[in-house]
Amino acid sequence: MSTIVTIGGVSAPDSDFTRQASSLVERVHSKALLNHVHRAWWFAEFLGRKRGLKYDREVVYLASLLHDLGLTDAFAADQRFEVDGADAANVFLTANGYPEQKAELVWDAIALHSSAGIADRKQPEIALVYMGAHVDVFGLRLDEITPSLVDDVLALYPRVGFKAAFAEALAEVVRKKPHTAPGTGLVDIGHRHVHGFDCANVCDLIDHAPFES
Repeated sequence: MSTIVTIGGVSAPDSDFTRQASSLVERVHSKALLNHVHRAWWFAEFLGRKRGLKYDREVVYLASLLHDLGLTDAFAADQRFEVDGADAANVFLTANGYPEQKAELVWDAIALHSSAGIADRKQPEIALVYMGAHVDVFGLRLDEITPSLVDDVLALYPRVGFKAAFAEALAEVVRKKPHTAPGTGLVDIGHRHVHGFDCANVCDLIDHAPFES
């Protein structure tokens, strides 16, 4: 039986689905990425509480834990890594009996978790998954979370070289699937971390559209 984690008097959701998801990410993620998805959940939870939002905690937990499945060898396919991860999470959850409507919400939250200006305008579950991940990656909205809670999260789930590990995971996506980079932050990753990377410029794509003007 897994131990229910509690931070600052708040306990993580505990169900068959959350335990199955936790077990899955432990199998497929490196320590750096594993700790990241757990931190993303806690930051999402604390932001949701701070803002007084009403949301399905289990959905946010599942989507947070599963949001980077598309960066793993086990689940990477030929789409954007966010969509690969969303598809994998949906298959995993529905195969284990998770309600279809909730699974669709998890899909949306994962698929949109890197979509600034879109995810944060959607349902609270989707917005919180986006915000939790971005607290951990960029430090966005970190000042909204009580510092002692941040310290507790980092003590339980240390960063263990996360910045370098995450950049390399994204660089591997660019190497294997360069067609998914245009229009995303992967362009920046490619230019800095992938030798010989070249990406069509949006201006060129517009100019080369098959119309006179």
